[in-house]
Amino acid sequence: MPFSFFVLLLLFLSGVSSSEPKLNAKYYQKSCPNLERIMQDVATTKQINSPTTAAGTLRLFFHDCMVDGCDASVLISSNAFNTAERDADINLSLPGDAFDLVIRAKTSLELHCPGVVSCADILAMATRDLITMVGGPYYEVRMGRKDGLISQASRVEGNLPKVNMTIDQLIAFFAAKGFNIQEMVALSGGHTIGFSHCNEFSDRIFNFSSATDVDPALNTKFAAALKKVCANFQRNKGMSAFNDVMTPNKFDNMYYQNLPRGLGLLRSDHVLVTDPRTKPFVELYATNHKAFFTDFARAMEKLSMRDIKTDHEGEVRHRCDSFNDIKT
Repeated sequence: MPFSFFVLLLLFLSGVSSSEPKLNAKYYQKSCPNLERIMQDVATTKQINSPTTAAGTLRLFFHDCMVDGCDASVLISSNAFNTAERDADINLSLPGDAFDLVIRAKTSLELHCPGVVSCADILAMATRDLITMVGGPYYEVRMGRKDGLISQASRVEGNLPKVNMTIDQLIAFFAAKGFNIQEMVALSGGHTIGFSHCNEFSDRIFNFSSATDVDPALNTKFAAALKKVCANFQRNKGMSAFNDVMTPNKFDNMYYQNLPRGLGLLRSDHVLVTDPRTKPFVELYATNHKAFFTDFARAMEKLSMRDIKTDHEGEVRHRCDSFNDIKT
């Protein structure tokens, strides 16, 4: 009897452990041995031809992971039966180059190892590779995610931060997603590359208040330049400005150096340097490049594991923009 109980206990424990996420960096070592080379080739070619790809892919990955986890649900296209995540208002400005990169990588991988590598893993790996490519830190990406089975625009609202949030709202938002204040400030450093559309900061340079047209927290010359760039933003929705005006295509700590100088583009950037809970981390990263890279890498590793799908919780899509079976 004791022996039988012991056997049952072992079976139970093995069942519990098998349900745990089995992600590891070598997940595709046997099933798709050329994965890293293929991903590097595709990412390098795309970044050379479209230098904003790195920033766009980082943003796409963040938007994916914050809504129902890192499951490539943001890549799904809408159909007659469903309005997908990517068509939620806040996602309409997600850059086409990032979507194109994933499609190119998936197409190439399907030729070498069909039906093996998930779109979720492709997006996670591409993000890391591109960050490294433009000067950012390398961090380990564990593989084995499955692609999600749900993608609905209605699930996006409230699950992504907005540029007009107060610092209290930002801290509360990230806390609800499992990130502390330091991790929030470190992740914000992703704005060291890329750009934002004028409508995301127009309230800082046009009709700021009854007393002043421009946010007085902005550097005067910077504000004047932004007003010129965005003069016709209401007619041309694609008008934009670099998040980091000093080194826009290099992943470095200049973003944090810019903030106390009034060179933070978004309202949600500027509030980081005005609140005593976040200002010490801004000052640390502005003066300590290594500390920023270390903390950013750790935060990205944590982000990449958020609410992942494994085993029967998802699938490996044949195409990244559609489920294997049509969802109605």
